[in-house]
Amino acid sequence: MLRDPTQYSVENPTTRPRVLKVGGVVPFTAADFPGQLAAVVFVQGCSWRCGYCHNPHLQKRIRHGNVEWGRVKDMLTRRMGLLDGVVFSGGEPTTDPALREAIGEIRALGFKTGLHTAGTHPARLKEILPLLDWVGLDVKAPFESYSRITQIKNSGDQALNSLTAVLAGGVNYECRTTLHPVLLPEIEILNLARELMQRDVKNYVLQIFRALGCNDPRLNAASTVGYPSDSLVEQLKGMFPRFTLRRG
Repeated sequence: MLRDPTQYSVENPTTRPRVLKVGGVVPFTAADFPGQLAAVVFVQGCSWRCGYCHNPHLQKRIRHGNVEWGRVKDMLTRRMGLLDGVVFSGGEPTTDPALREAIGEIRALGFKTGLHTAGTHPARLKEILPLLDWVGLDVKAPFESYSRITQIKNSGDQALNSLTAVLAGGVNYECRTTLHPVLLPEIEILNLARELMQRDVKNYVLQIFRALGCNDPRLNAASTVGYPSDSLVEQLKGMFPRFTLRRG
């Protein structure tokens, strides 16, 4: 049964101070913020329930984060001059009403800022886009089929509104789709790619499902050998100025 996103409640920001709920931190990465040496701040909470999620422990919105935001800022302050940027991931960072303030504090330290998002909160995403240097936007499926992946009604509308905001915002970005043969047959991948091309997406990434962290035995048991086919990959390469296939 699909969940109603209106039933996913978060704390009222008028009754509690806005402090980012941090689920974890990676102090150094060269892979999560293109071209930058960065730290990753994982924000706690996500309203969607994608079966292939490899951070399911970050889905639940909890009263307090696992790491105090003040400690995160202290750690980043000590790394000024060593790191180029900080990327916010999750969970889903735009779930947190304190995200804008947190990004502003990081920029004030002199860091570039990036965001990994599925686009669950398009209004909040649009608000913070001017503070970001780069966005990695998950595009999970053809927008009319989104609920099959997220288990949330109308999630495709949210994702499409977020894509529209990113493309209009002038920020560097990549759109990416996680592939699993159980969830996305090749014809749907092609149809999605055609829609993204028509919407003038320039940078598109396909990333093959990884079982690491996934709690869905049905997905873990399925083979991805030969998927997607070489012919489909070649076709997609000709559709986007920048196209990448990531395996493993």
